[in-house]
Amino acid sequence: MNKEYIFETERLAVRIFEPEDRDRLYEIHKDDEVKKWIPGECYEDLNETQECIQFFSDCVRNDHLPFVLAVVLKENGELIGDTGVNEVEGKPEEVEIGFVIGRDYRGKGYASEIVKQMTDYITSVYGYKVLYGRVMKGNDASVRVLEKNGYTFTGEEYGAEDDPYGNGMLVYKTER
Repeated sequence: MNKEYIFETERLAVRIFEPEDRDRLYEIHKDDEVKKWIPGECYEDLNETQECIQFFSDCVRNDHLPFVLAVVLKENGELIGDTGVNEVEGKPEEVEIGFVIGRDYRGKGYASEIVKQMTDYITSVYGYKVLYGRVMKGNDASVRVLEKNGYTFTGEEYGAEDDPYGNGMLVYKTER
């Protein structure tokens, strides 16, 4: 495995964010689909993006959550998205997984590939046994990714601050 990579899949590699990722990460997160499904994860400007990159990198280097990583193509190192986990509020032994794949790379199985590996990584290296995935109602592509990776539907959640439309969140869970 390449020393700079935290883990790899067949086609992808995951690494700590670098300052040079700023423009590409901003571009990925300003996409209309990303804004629609995870509006709280969209950066206001390049400065905010740079601050988040620094924060994410510091968290990973210091082994504390949130644990957010860059997803790149192994063949050329191009940044195509990100993945991460964060603590479930009030449940320090449980985490919630998240992922974003850039527009030009959707529909190619990358999200499923990275969610599988991130789930395996976070459970084996950090010992988390319960992982959740929360998806806004209507985001069928993300639901398929979670289900393909063994996450099962556990219910709906209403009133979450990351549900700006008030339509509810679908909650999925896997236990290892």
